[in-house]
Amino acid sequence: MSDTSTAEGAAATNGKLTHRQILTVLSGLMLGMFLAALDQTIVSSSMRTIADELHGLSLQAWATTAYLITATLSTPLYGKLSDLYGRKPMYLTAISLFLVGSLASGMATSMYELAAFRAFQGLGAGGLMSLALAIITDITAPRERSKYQGYFMAVFGISSVAGPVVGGFFAGIDTFAGITGWRWVFLVNVPIALAALVVVTKVLNLPHTRVDQKVDYWGAVALATGLVPLLIVAEQGREWGWGSAASIAMYVVGGLGVAAFVWIERRMGDAALLPLRLFKRPVFRMATLVTVVQGAGMFGAMMSLPLYLQIVKGATPTQAGLQMLPLTLGIMVASLTSGRLISKTGRYKMFAVAGIGLMAAALFALSTITVDSSLALVMVIAFVIGLGLGASMQTLVLAATNDVRPQDIGVATSAATFFRQIGGTAGTAVFLSILFGTVGDRIANAIRSAMTSPAYVSALAQNPAFAKQMQSGLDVNDTSFLSSLDPTLARPILQGFAESMSTVFLVGGIVLTVGFALVWFLKEKPLSDKSAMEQRADAEADAPALALAH
Repeated sequence: MSDTSTAEGAAATNGKLTHRQILTVLSGLMLGMFLAALDQTIVSSSMRTIADELHGLSLQAWATTAYLITATLSTPLYGKLSDLYGRKPMYLTAISLFLVGSLASGMATSMYELAAFRAFQGLGAGGLMSLALAIITDITAPRERSKYQGYFMAVFGISSVAGPVVGGFFAGIDTFAGITGWRWVFLVNVPIALAALVVVTKVLNLPHTRVDQKVDYWGAVALATGLVPLLIVAEQGREWGWGSAASIAMYVVGGLGVAAFVWIERRMGDAALLPLRLFKRPVFRMATLVTVVQGAGMFGAMMSLPLYLQIVKGATPTQAGLQMLPLTLGIMVASLTSGRLISKTGRYKMFAVAGIGLMAAALFALSTITVDSSLALVMVIAFVIGLGLGASMQTLVLAATNDVRPQDIGVATSAATFFRQIGGTAGTAVFLSILFGTVGDRIANAIRSAMTSPAYVSALAQNPAFAKQMQSGLDVNDTSFLSSLDPTLARPILQGFAESMSTVFLVGGIVLTVGFALVWFLKEKPLSDKSAMEQRADAEADAPALALAH
């Protein structure tokens, strides 16, 4: 293996950047990360409208699944390729693919087209977040890094609020600037992506050491073979039935693919897409394990809470987005505060422990809410979730990347993003299954109890259409009828949803309690005062002397 140094532009020869230079680079990275984070929420809040417009309501899940598959699969590939060929070309590639995919999605004329274009868009999304984290890891010392990662968490939090608001706005209007409203859900990415391309091209000028190494294409094929069936069944299993023939076939193919991937990675050694030697490092291994658990609980909470606000409290997607502002505020407060304290003290484990503990406690608190719980209480709990998320999410990435060689920064950060996505996908699938698997019985019990009330019986007699609908069975996948239903008749349904969501939050709290127990075993390795770029520059400077010595 031979190394050849190339420069992606002018940078300090010792690899050290000034605070101003770091902030300049950060401006481009935040634009790219905002694209990825915003897209996840803006599309979900408007997908039902999009599906209705494209006459593909039954196919809407595939548009989400296609994006999820390509974004997840491409994440580790970006990490490895950026280690080999440099961050800048790969980051520009990710933004460009996302830009083209967004433009195409905004022009889709059917759900099949939209699913295909969303898959293409996902190819770019896989690199936007992981490469941003890799680049900030390159240019900042671990001791200082949390201060800058706090900006990323702020972007993540803002997008979680802005997405539903913007998505709800565009989904709710017929046209904007002469173009159908929902198409702007995708087209709004275009100017942001163009700005990101310009900024990144101008400011992301970092030295890169080219490593002549084979690309692990067979590992990528095996990973696709393993993950695609498992991601599909995670998204579709509730519809198919978890024990159906189709689901079992997906389990088998996915399991074989994962086994093949592990075998190939062992044979590829350092050239592997995801080098298994990284998992021999105790801090990296434990941080990754906790990241998976945190991802399951985090995405479960962030998926379920807006559903509670919209279904039980009757909020529109836009209103629900605004009601999530306390969560964003919590993320920003905790991430920026913990970043400064980590920089000052050099200690980080306590923030991971406290963060996951707060999230677990908040989900247990959410499990006690009912149909009558005040909105103020829910928003306070959301603020606590944000505090926990802001304190722990960036800290786990810091712990993992602080434990690897500078040459492995790209693959380590992409692994953190990859495993969080895997945990989130599994958690979302499980939590949605719990919700829709229990809500029917909970509603039936609530209605039986309500039938003893003269007011309910009277309201039912005055609404024969709803009474007939009840006899044929309520469709809990479409709750739009609740907004126009007599509040007396709607209450048992809302009560059933609230009880099922309480169960979901309880399970989420248990999952995060497991993460809380595990994070205590995370060893606190001293944080380096040198960035990965500085460490690589030092290694290159020492190489000639070492060669002469031998």
